[in-house]
Amino acid sequence: MITAIVNIELYRYEIHSLLKAFYPQEEVKVLTQADAAGNRKYQQIAKEPFLRVVFAAPDITVSFCDESGERSVSAPDGVSFARKGQECKTALKHLLYGMLADREGKELPWGELIGIRPTKIAMQSLLAGRTPEEAAAAMEREHLVSHEKAVLSARIAQREREILADIHYRDGYSLYIGIPFCPTTCLYCSFPSFNLSLWKDRVGDYLDALEKEMRAAAEMMRGRVLDTVYIGGGTPTTLEPEQLERLFAMLSRYFPMDGVQELTVEAGRPDSITREKLRVLRAHAVTRISVNPQTMNEETLRRIGRMHTVGQVRETFALCREEGFDNINMDIILGLPEETEEDVGRTLEEIEKLGPDSLTVHSLALKRGSRMMKYIEEKGFSALRNTDGCVELAARAAERMGMEPYYLYRQKNISGNLENVGYARPGKAGIYNILIMEEKQSILALGAGSITKAVFPHGRIERSDNCKDVATYMDNIDEMIERKRRLGIS
Repeated sequence: MITAIVNIELYRYEIHSLLKAFYPQEEVKVLTQADAAGNRKYQQIAKEPFLRVVFAAPDITVSFCDESGERSVSAPDGVSFARKGQECKTALKHLLYGMLADREGKELPWGELIGIRPTKIAMQSLLAGRTPEEAAAAMEREHLVSHEKAVLSARIAQREREILADIHYRDGYSLYIGIPFCPTTCLYCSFPSFNLSLWKDRVGDYLDALEKEMRAAAEMMRGRVLDTVYIGGGTPTTLEPEQLERLFAMLSRYFPMDGVQELTVEAGRPDSITREKLRVLRAHAVTRISVNPQTMNEETLRRIGRMHTVGQVRETFALCREEGFDNINMDIILGLPEETEEDVGRTLEEIEKLGPDSLTVHSLALKRGSRMMKYIEEKGFSALRNTDGCVELAARAAERMGMEPYYLYRQKNISGNLENVGYARPGKAGIYNILIMEEKQSILALGAGSITKAVFPHGRIERSDNCKDVATYMDNIDEMIERKRRLGIS
């Protein structure tokens, strides 16, 4: 365990995040001096803290408790480093990052950035009139981001501006519909996911509750433009063809679909896709689907709890092409247990042969709610290997397939302290993916485990979440609806 002690309640999250970025395999605790003095559990576990941070009006001092180093930074005139403020936070992060980088002899690709949306920083620079080159340079200078990641962020921000040019920010919205059922639950998954075999007889009840929420939510959004629709989960294609028919009938009954720019279905699992289901999607003008292998290595598929085979991925992808889908995304995950760069290279070779229209490259994020954490406890952290080399392999493969990066986000506890990047051929980018990351348009979210995000004038954002548990969602659907009304998203 790594423990840091701060003298006052200030920027504990930032300290925790930077320590976790440098020491991902360690449990990290950040306590105030009062906590450390009175917390019996702390006294039993920590013989000596790793780090001390002292905030004072004139300066911030950071010191390693083994006396291997101490540094301070002084506040500018008129600024106090003993209370919250942008100058204080920036000074702390730069100071702590520099000390940890020197101690460990390494730089982090994203510098001192701990947020999940680095492209928003580049976007703000572009909106302020800077060129992409100037935006990248500012990220390097102000956030200690590597040149490669800064350039990537600026490129993506520029592309996002072009893709979102026709989006209705003020009078529009996007719609997310969650179908929380899966054939099995993957080892790494922390999304609302319920084994279909246990819920097969109640899927109709779930759709009843979802329809009630649709009807009420559509009334709240009456008069606004619907730009994009994303049906995710879970795995939406666990629904039978007649259930999918019902879902799309509900969608067209309650929402204005004529002007929708993009309708995505996260088909996802190859073992859930049939020709009959694909024909339902085609009949309802679905414009974009996903067939997600995550890896094209059989042993890894078994290890992470995905019951399909590599052969099924190939067959399903071909079936989608046969049925006329011309915008197919594929997801892969870097850093899966026991996988090496060679394994990642083989996965990318197989995907290149298939030729999808977009590729989403995820760096594995360790979530508390996933079975992966138990796996790590049993097998050890070294079982996860995600490197700059893996990321570069994926970027080169995407380039060979004629794709450009179009959206990027990071996650807490992401392997290798790296990022998730979406690549797409011209005209095939996922608009909804950008909107959910850039937080410029309200997202109306329906179904168990979904989170509605209301974007108000001047950038204020408020959220309303639905219960994750399917039974609780169905039993309390009226409350889910009332939460949206109180949010005032209309």
